[in-house]
Parts: sequence; structure tokens; C-alpha cells
Amino acid sequence: MRALVFGVMPEAMPIPETDNHLLRSLARTPMRLESDYAEPRPLRPDWVVTKTRLTGICGSDSKQVFMDWGDETRSPDNPMKGFFSLPQVLGHEVVSEVCELGPEASGCSVGDRVVLNPWLSCGPRGVSPLCAACAVGDFSLCASFGAGPISAGIHIGTSRDASGGYADYMPAHDSMLFKIPDGIADEVAVFADPFAVMLHGITRNPPPVDGKVMVYGAGALGTCATAILRALYPTVEVLVVARFGAQSEMARSLGATVIAHEPAISVIEAAAAWSGGVLVASDGLPMAFPGAIDVVYDTVGKRETFEVGVRVLRARGTLVKAGVHGPTMWEDTPLYFKEISMVGSNAFGFEEARGIRQHGIAHYLDMVADGTIDLTGMLTHTFDLDDWRSAFTALACQAESGAIKVAFDFR
Repeated sequence: MRALVFGVMPEAMPIPETDNHLLRSLARTPMRLESDYAEPRPLRPDWVVTKTRLTGICGSDSKQVFMDWGDETRSPDNPMKGFFSLPQVLGHEVVSEVCELGPEASGCSVGDRVVLNPWLSCGPRGVSPLCAACAVGDFSLCASFGAGPISAGIHIGTSRDASGGYADYMPAHDSMLFKIPDGIADEVAVFADPFAVMLHGITRNPPPVDGKVMVYGAGALGTCATAILRALYPTVEVLVVARFGAQSEMARSLGATVIAHEPAISVIEAAAAWSGGVLVASDGLPMAFPGAIDVVYDTVGKRETFEVGVRVLRARGTLVKAGVHGPTMWEDTPLYFKEISMVGSNAFGFEEARGIRQHGIAHYLDMVADGTIDLTGMLTHTFDLDDWRSAFTALACQAESGAIKVAFDFR
């Protein structure tokens, strides 16, 4: 089968003469398309094999492909290295069709159209008893990401054994698959993963009634955050910081006020003016004190977004870090001065929403089915796997391409 494999010797490509560092990195990324990659088999008796239909390119995937982890010069000391094995086939935002069942697989049938919950937690790894996190549905905090017969990896696409959706076929545990209702198109179902990511971050750190929040970033995570806030917290005012025109249009269509992402001083001034915060002058960036924004949902996770976020928040407000980037050093004085809570948000599991506790992906499918959530228009580009460089080029050049979510189409 075809598979886009990361962690291998790349094809020799000329480095383009451009100021776009993402395009230069794409030319030398350690990834190549293999046409005769071995088709997967069920990794355990209760696993299945699915035929890929549509796979979204996650922001973490693109950062990996672009090797875009920031400019911090300290020695790398990422403690996640033990939960990662190479080579690997990326892709965990996957819509597929069940085509083979392991002898002990249950809950799905050949021909079912499904969306993937990618976490390689205790259940898929065959670990028993379940760890404390898995026992309560916190699959992204599983204690067994390096355990069992499956090689290290936190989710499908990060493990050498559990190949992802950048391939014609993909293995999955029977518990990792959610059947898609007939009325939901592949192009909508493919957003289940990023939606669940932000549902987790928002419901764990909800805004107050009649509060004001800022969503930093308007890619797939930011767009999902805006949709969730407007649907579940209709009395809350939402400000979105967007970088590109297509993102801004999408955010406005979801009912948010939109401001530009730079320069930082303009973001602070606009956020303070929108929320009613009082700016205190400085010889550097000003700070809103008192601030008037209750929660900042940061889907970017860079130095500049942290520095702006803590400056516009009210005292004892909350900065939710949902975006993934490299290590950074930043001016965090407002964090302690205003007694701000900075909270990490790691993907998803079982979530409480609308008075129901169930998996975040189940919430998404239910909300789409009953019309609570409509992300139509977020999937802006699709490409054949053979044209993978064009897919990542669209993401590297979003100002020109208008891309928000890009996916590989296998149908």
C-alpha cells in the first residue's frame, strides 16, 4: 500500500530560495512516500484494520513535518521522547471504513464508516488492570504509553507499530472507533478530533456566565473553540485573534469579534478596548490592569501569545494552553502579579457537556447530528496522498492558499 513515512531518509529536493522557513524545511523533512509499504494487520486479537477515506493534517503533524519547534537554543530535554518511536506513519484525524476484524474484535462490523479516537492507552495496548487515568476516561493521561507489545507512542501515528492515516490502510483497536451516522459527511466527521481537543480544554476551564474570553489563533483548534463557545456558552462574548483572512471570515461567521494577530501592542490595545480593560503604560508592552478578559484559550502556544494573553487577562483569570510549540522563554511577570492560572490542556477523553458525560468524539457526533455544531467550510483543501508536498505547501502558505484545515482524500 501507499504510506507517507516519517523518520526515514528523504528524497533529495532542492532547497527553495524563499523567506518562508516552512517551505525550506519541507524540502528536507525526513519523510517520503512509499508505494510498497506493508499493509497492516490487527496488532492484537481485538484490533481491526480500516481502509482510509479522509485524514486531516493536525497542527502537531505539520509542526513535525516542518520541524517547526521554535528557536530556543537550550539543549533539548523533552520528556516525551520515551513515548515516541520511529519510523512512523503520521495521521490521527481519520475517517475510515472497517475492512478486517481481529478474532476478538467487537462493537464494529466490516463496512462500518468510522472516525478514530487515536489514543494508544491501556485498553488498546492490552494492559490490565487499567491505570487510574483510563479507569475514569482520561485517556490522554494514560500511564501506559510505553507499555505492552505495541511500541512507544501516545496515539496512532506516533508509534512505529500503530501506523496512522497517511496511508491507504490503518490498524485500530475496536474501542478506538466511533460509527458515523449516515447523515454526517466524511468532510464533517473529520473534525471530530480537533473538536474534542477544544471541548476538553473549554469544559475543564469554562468561562463565567456573561463573561468575556479570547481565543488566540483561528486555525482548526481556534475555529472549533469558537464554535463550542458560541454553542454551549451563548451569553459569553468571544474575541478571536486571527492571522489569515480565511480564518477571520470563518470566525466572524461563528459570531466572534476578530482582531489581527500583530503587532503585539495592537493586539493588547484592541483586546483591552473590546473588553473594557484599563491599559497601564510601560516602556515595553502595556498591561491591562484591571483587565477584563476572564479566559484566554491559547491554541498557538508561543512566547508572544503567552505574553499578550497574561497582559489582557483580568486578575485571577485563566490562560489555557491548548496549542503545542517548542520550549520558550517569556516575560511572565503578569502571571504572578495578577495571580493568573496557567493551565495545560492535553487532548481529550470522556467529557461533561450539556449534562452528559461521554467521550468527546461522541459529543461531537451528537452535536453535529442535532444541529448544535456546524463546522461547514472549515475543510478548505483536500489532496491525494501522492500530492503530499502540495498539501503541506498549502499550510505553509496560508495567506495565499486560504487554508484552514487540509486533508488527504483517499476516496
